Amino acid sequence: MLNTLPSPISSLLDTRIDGHSLPAGLYTREDVFQADMEVFFSRHWILLGLECDVPEPGDALVIDIGSTSLILLRDDDNEIRVVRNVCRHRGARLLDAGSTVVSKLVCPYHQWTYELSGKLSYAPHMGKDFDKSCRSLKAVNFKSISGLIYVCLSDNPPQDIKRLEEVMEPRLAPYDIRSAKVAHQLDVIEKGNWKLTMENNRECYHCSANHPELCVSFVDLDFGYDPYSLSPEDREEAEAHFAMYTERTRDWEADGFPSSPVEQVRNCETNFRTQRLIIAGAGESQTEDSTAASSKLLGTMTRKDLGDTHLWGHNSWCHFMGDHAVTSIAIPLSADTTLIRTTWLVHKDAVEGVDYDLAKLTHVWTETTKQDAELVARAQAGIQDPGYEPGVYSRFTEGALDDFASWYIERMRAHGY
Repeated sequence: MLNTLPSPISSLLDTRIDGHSLPAGLYTREDVFQADMEVFFSRHWILLGLECDVPEPGDALVIDIGSTSLILLRDDDNEIRVVRNVCRHRGARLLDAGSTVVSKLVCPYHQWTYELSGKLSYAPHMGKDFDKSCRSLKAVNFKSISGLIYVCLSDNPPQDIKRLEEVMEPRLAPYDIRSAKVAHQLDVIEKGNWKLTMENNRECYHCSANHPELCVSFVDLDFGYDPYSLSPEDREEAEAHFAMYTERTRDWEADGFPSSPVEQVRNCETNFRTQRLIIAGAGESQTEDSTAASSKLLGTMTRKDLGDTHLWGHNSWCHFMGDHAVTSIAIPLSADTTLIRTTWLVHKDAVEGVDYDLAKLTHVWTETTKQDAELVARAQAGIQDPGYEPGVYSRFTEGALDDFASWYIERMRAHGY
């Protein structure tokens, strides 16, 4: 009788070849998905949301990560908190998924009531000797890095997030993301594994053929090219572009705006990359004509020529420009389904229809996200085909994918797989 049991996950990890995409089972198998949730979405820092998702005391946002449900909220002292959405009585969910406004957190089941600090204040019919002090809602480790809320569900979160904090706090300070306003939010379901989502985001090999809106403001050379495939004229143009990059980066940094690339992508726990990128065309913003979408610039910004400060994490990508910011968070729903939550941010005092046009603000990344969803679905369908075998990455345009796949293997090994 043939053995139909799946091979151990470790065997799949063993078969990965450097410079190649992952074996099919790492994108498709249910046991791998559960391991991914345990390792990458429980024991590592993930981007969960933004301080400006909950701008006022009493504002709360529920986000589900697998079987875990979290409440991001702002308490009565205007402090951010993240607590588990689990009543300390018999475990009922306190709030439904999505945004709401509350004065207290009241369990719908038996009316146990918690202050916004998480402290249990009311537990009817529990007797005079019942000790409420040890029944507070369970808090979750989190860090607000310039208004970006990172959480780790582990009691021993990775310490190397300090590097991310050290790099990004000064880079994002002028944008004042903590005080920004959510102008729009879009949820898109991708029919693909979360790793395919992240791989798709980490290369622009596919951009010129699939993202006409984005390519107005993106410079495809910035994401790699094969110098041997270029004509002498195109090679000269590429060399001139990168000479300009060196000069522009030097000028930005001389003006007090950190811009050089910083990578922590291998031999680490907290995976991230950041760089200030040149915006093509008019050079102001990621819009359909590359001009600013909002006349009221973010935070203390006074210039529109400071490019795009991008930030990658293992479940997110963000772009910060003078006039607005775009954050995208990937939340796995199943082995072949991923939620992408994209949020557009503007200055807290910007008024729609006066300071910014919502359609112009959102058009590029709305279209790009929909296009990427189609591409990820195609990739997932192909990987499920018996004809799939891991493909070789382009060393010119897909180096970041090799870094990501290698980091993925490293982290799985580190956690016993």
